[in-house]
Amino acid sequence: MNEVTVVIVTRNRVEPLLWTLNKLTQLPENPPIIVVDNNSTDETVKRVRETFPAVTVIPLIENRACSARNVGVLAAQTPLISFCDDDSFWQPGALTKAVEYFRQYPHLGVLAGKVLVGEEEIMDGVCDAMRNSPLTDPRPLPGPAVLGFVCCAVVVRRQAFLDVGGFNRNFAIAGEERMFSVDMRTKGWSLAYAEDMVAHHYPSKLRNIALRTQNITRDTLWYYWLRRPWYYAMKHTMLIHRNSRTNADVRKGYLKALKTFPRTVWNRQVVPPAIEEEITKIESFY
Repeated sequence: MNEVTVVIVTRNRVEPLLWTLNKLTQLPENPPIIVVDNNSTDETVKRVRETFPAVTVIPLIENRACSARNVGVLAAQTPLISFCDDDSFWQPGALTKAVEYFRQYPHLGVLAGKVLVGEEEIMDGVCDAMRNSPLTDPRPLPGPAVLGFVCCAVVVRRQAFLDVGGFNRNFAIAGEERMFSVDMRTKGWSLAYAEDMVAHHYPSKLRNIALRTQNITRDTLWYYWLRRPWYYAMKHTMLIHRNSRTNADVRKGYLKALKTFPRTVWNRQVVPPAIEEEITKIESFY
């Protein structure tokens, strides 16, 4: 019986998606695969169904960005969920290791894998940071305790994912892992990095860098306003305010966030002191 389902969110990147699915369907673990399509206009749904009939495709009538993953998790029937992007895939045996680790550590909610980028297989800088994490956990873990991950190569416990409500409905794709991670820790789940759980990432060139910068700016402010004490929230707001004077995309993201300030503050739930201590330890370390 399969214990891991691979969930991929995509939009208008059918060619890299088909290439990725070819890699994933050749894995010895033969995991169920769910593709959640964020209202693509490039025949993604049709082509995936024709080329990979065993893959479950869930078409959405709107672009739900990162929260489209929530749809895939709800549709999955396995206790573990692997998130890949439409340009990333696991190395054979990685998901087998994940299953073993989650069985061994019942408090483990998130297990981040090592990401090798491109043909050169250069380790993603985020992985280097996770490998050298200053955090500790009183409970045993398969690797360093972390407070973040790369969503193109991570395995989560479905129960834990549902426990925190999945990814925020308003966030874009890029940086959404941060708030999800602190919410996991707030709920008492552990996050760890596994050096021997390897994935490959071939970043797509089909990216709108300007829009990505705007969304990251907006979502970063939302994270600080929603989860951090006011001192850090205002400190980071002023930092972005200064950057917005010289960067048009930062300025647009900043203004988008400001327009939602009353609603965002209404939903504010600051992390407990113990979790804030972990966050500040990470921020001061890097």
